[in-house]
Amino acid sequence: MFSIHGTGIGGGIVIGRARVLESRQRDVPRYRLGPAQLESELSRLETAIEVVRAELFALAEHLPADGPAEARALLDVHAMILDDPALAQAARDAMREHLWNAEWAFSAQAGHLAAQFDEFEDEYLRERGRDVQQVAERVIRVLSGSTAGSKVGAETAIFVAEDISPADMLSLRSAIGFGIDLGGTTSHTAILARSMNVPAVVGLGHASRLVLDDDWLILDGEAGLVIVAPDETVLAEYRHRQAAGELERERLKRLLHVPTATVDGVKVGLFANIERPEEAERALAAGAEGVGLFRTEFLFMNRRDLPDEDEQFEAYRAAVAAMQGRPVTIRTLDVGADKAVPALGGTAPQNPALGQRAIRYCLAEPQVFLMQLRAILRASAFGNARLLLPMLAHSHEIDQALRLVDLAKGQLRGRGLAFDERLPVGGMIEVPAAAITAGLFVRKLDFLSIGTNDLIQYTLAIDRSDHEVASLYEPFHPAVLRLIGMTIRTARKAGTPVAVCGEMAGDWAATRLLLGMGLTEFSMHPASLLRVKQEILRADASKLAPRVSRLLTSDDPLRVRALLARLVEDA
Repeated sequence: MFSIHGTGIGGGIVIGRARVLESRQRDVPRYRLGPAQLESELSRLETAIEVVRAELFALAEHLPADGPAEARALLDVHAMILDDPALAQAARDAMREHLWNAEWAFSAQAGHLAAQFDEFEDEYLRERGRDVQQVAERVIRVLSGSTAGSKVGAETAIFVAEDISPADMLSLRSAIGFGIDLGGTTSHTAILARSMNVPAVVGLGHASRLVLDDDWLILDGEAGLVIVAPDETVLAEYRHRQAAGELERERLKRLLHVPTATVDGVKVGLFANIERPEEAERALAAGAEGVGLFRTEFLFMNRRDLPDEDEQFEAYRAAVAAMQGRPVTIRTLDVGADKAVPALGGTAPQNPALGQRAIRYCLAEPQVFLMQLRAILRASAFGNARLLLPMLAHSHEIDQALRLVDLAKGQLRGRGLAFDERLPVGGMIEVPAAAITAGLFVRKLDFLSIGTNDLIQYTLAIDRSDHEVASLYEPFHPAVLRLIGMTIRTARKAGTPVAVCGEMAGDWAATRLLLGMGLTEFSMHPASLLRVKQEILRADASKLAPRVSRLLTSDDPLRVRALLARLVEDA
């Protein structure tokens, strides 16, 4: 018996036999063609691409009506990558220029694109490099004549793999859990597993090499733990936990329509984070009171051209309309010259973390920014929209952005198009400088949203996706908590709404801590809403406030952890 630790995606505990999927193909055949072989080899590549396209289309067409809302969107993303000239056409060009065989050319170009993504500081966009690799592996698999499911039977199993694409996940209908070596919480594997409500652990490192077919596994999607070949005592303990967890999830469903408020009557808003407009309906069904973060990068990824104003407007309008009058907070483009978005051009700087990203890029490219602002403003005529500016650090960035918002309004007036003249404009607190000078932000903006993911990484200088330093990533570090508490206090004193939209908001173990800081707006993945809601309903904010205040005075991370544990235990 031994244990492997990773990052839990949720879904509870599952016990079952392991099925280890073949690792992605490393030994791609490489050979040079004779000139007379080129056309037939190009034809072989085209056939493989068409087969993969048909597979993705068939999966999308046969999705059940009650299937996860994200599934079709993720299949669409992979279809877009398949058709991206930067992948397929570049591979064809390499075949013609170097007389490479199809596998060699396609693998080499996929590796080149994925390497560009690997350089990004932003974890979400770095994970998109894995999407490129997953698409390439699917094409190479067809070229080699192998199939993903050759080992897969109809019996239920916990599937263990180095990596697995959304398409493969959807085809493994007997899966009761997933253990994945690679990836983080923003990978499409994680997003789909969460939406399928299947227990999953990612970032396991070498599980696919350590686990054998038919091994008994305990997979804890909450704790991020896989126990291999457990003994009877451990099995009995986890069967008990599994039953208790299933009962708890059924009980949570009863909270769906219960008003969200603490024991002492503090009303709390629970909002959802979404990435595509079609996810808005699922957020509504999960009990969200609105969308606290709508990431717009999906419109710009994996394409050579910029989405025009009308395409952006339709996407934003769909999300706003779906929420039926509830607020939808639309974040402006959080990519830039440090991101490999072909339509945006530019080259990556030496240090992407400190380069021209997010609001810096938008202010440097006002025409791109104005087009998005006009689209968001137009969507505001169809419901309750809010505009959110990412990665702010300076007063002049706010001033310039607000001037461009006014300019976009003037352009729409000139065209006779409707929009909300009083569209609220907010800013994200993601860098320590913004948290420390939050007083400036509340004087200029209508609301604030704390992005804890970036705030933690910038405060601690830790990239949690780098396995060599991931152990140093500490969301509850005293410095991080003080910055969050400082921002919340400043906003509350000024009467400015403030929310937390990073992963900390969806971590039920942090709920009482944030309530004690005075937070009354949480935004998270829809799957986390009811668990966090339960914590809120049990909490007394008036009693938590002095305890959290004392906790924030400590400089000792171990003491902070101990005090936080007591908050949770007293629930």
